[in-house]
Amino acid sequence: MKNFCVAFFLSSLALFASSQTQPDSLIRLADDFWAWRAKYAPFTGDDVNRIERPGGIRDWSLASIDQRRKDLEQFEARWKKIDPSNWPISKQVDYKLVGSALSRVRWELDGNPRWKRDPNFYIEQTLTGLVEALTAPAPYDDARSREILTRIENISPILQQGAENLEKPPAPFATVAINNLDGIRERLRKMSRSLAPSTTLHPEKLTTACEHAADALEKFQQQLKQKLPSLPEQTALGRDAYIWFLHNVALMPFTPEELLAMGRQEWNRAVAFETFEKNRNKDVPPLKIADNIDTWIRDAAEKELAIRKFLVERGIVSVPDWVQHYTLRPTPEYLRVLGFGENDDFTGPSRLKENCVRYVPEPSEKLGYFWRATAMDPRPITVHEGVPGHYFQLCLSWKNEDPIRRHYYDSGANEGIGFYAEEMILHAGLFDDSPHTREIIYNFMRLRALRVEVDVKLALDEFTLEQAAKYLQEKVPMDEQTARQEATAFSTGPGQAITYQIGKLQIIKFLADARMQLGDKFNLRAFHDFVWKNGNVPIALQRWEFLDDASDVPK
Repeated sequence: MKNFCVAFFLSSLALFASSQTQPDSLIRLADDFWAWRAKYAPFTGDDVNRIERPGGIRDWSLASIDQRRKDLEQFEARWKKIDPSNWPISKQVDYKLVGSALSRVRWELDGNPRWKRDPNFYIEQTLTGLVEALTAPAPYDDARSREILTRIENISPILQQGAENLEKPPAPFATVAINNLDGIRERLRKMSRSLAPSTTLHPEKLTTACEHAADALEKFQQQLKQKLPSLPEQTALGRDAYIWFLHNVALMPFTPEELLAMGRQEWNRAVAFETFEKNRNKDVPPLKIADNIDTWIRDAAEKELAIRKFLVERGIVSVPDWVQHYTLRPTPEYLRVLGFGENDDFTGPSRLKENCVRYVPEPSEKLGYFWRATAMDPRPITVHEGVPGHYFQLCLSWKNEDPIRRHYYDSGANEGIGFYAEEMILHAGLFDDSPHTREIIYNFMRLRALRVEVDVKLALDEFTLEQAAKYLQEKVPMDEQTARQEATAFSTGPGQAITYQIGKLQIIKFLADARMQLGDKFNLRAFHDFVWKNGNVPIALQRWEFLDDASDVPK
């Protein structure tokens, strides 16, 4: 009996020690993974998913890709060895987050291997990466100037690797890349001339680097033109791949058919509400576009302060004093002429004391869909992109005391929160003073609902890229260029366009269940504070932690 007691005690001690060290092993795994990810994550046109990276040369050779696959296998093996079943729910959520992050890398390498099927991927790894370096406000010190030069000099070797890696890319993808590179030499020359005074680089060295980059980009374009007649038309990844992404990366528990039904219902609601609003406002004078860029910027700054005050006074969400401001600035010439990315800077975990910057063009009746709406009233975009949207939410997430949640990112939750904030704040009364601004919100809702149908049908080969662009142009409606840009992004990156609408619907369901479970104890500000603080975390996992209900977490 004594030996049994000793054995039982030792066994219990071992289990206790295991329960104490297992979460530590997950944190060590996460730390190792995020350091690795910062070095190797591809650049993306999705500005929400930007991460802080070490500087230096990027390598997309086949040897480098094979090494990443081996590294991933080691991370996956470490993750699978950890048993979180006896952990608190918050730690089990962290375990799921690391699994999702690993699945995203697997998706990039093998599920949707854009590195071998999409020429636009190499434009993102070169020109989008350069734009990302240029969105942080100038002037650029020695370190940033060197990194800008490195990214320009890195363009030629990356494109050479891309030419070797691409295996019969779909013709529609190649066509988009070819068109995007038209006039690239002159664009780089203009960028170089306007950028030089803002850096510590010698102008001649910058010019030479840009000329070599233009040589490589024009060669890449020409290679695609020569291959174009022989390339396949098929762009879709197919149903199985799409469902794998939904369940393993996005952690959304839905089928494609369920997504389509959700999107159609929200489309009907958006059209109906916009119709009611337009009928109500038919005698109200229309909104006017800002007279000039200076008045636009001042108006946006005043309204950003008013939004923060509104959020606090109405008990919607806490606004810490340390969060800086969402600001507009004129677009620098070097960004205007280059293109190839979102012209905003959400700062980052190491830059929380800096304002967010969104670069804007001169106001004009010829502006595209989103810019035109913003020039009439900056509040809808401020709410989505700034406060309480992406910038605000990212800052709170970067301050999370949980290191795994500080680093994890997935635009499903981010875009869901941004879109949810638009209609939530409309119902809270922010736009009571501007009837036509409410119409803008409902029209934005139409677009986000349509994105679901476009995303799913592109992935399942029920839409071509051209059909998707035409559908958006006619149904929203929106200008042709914006519609084509949206359709291209959704075709090459399936699963992103659904995030706005589906993420928003998940939050609404989460709120409704919390309200019913807590009854009179439910507090809207406390609920929103939890959602925003954990804003990088997929909504199904937030719901599990907050309500102790894992029914929406894919198995």
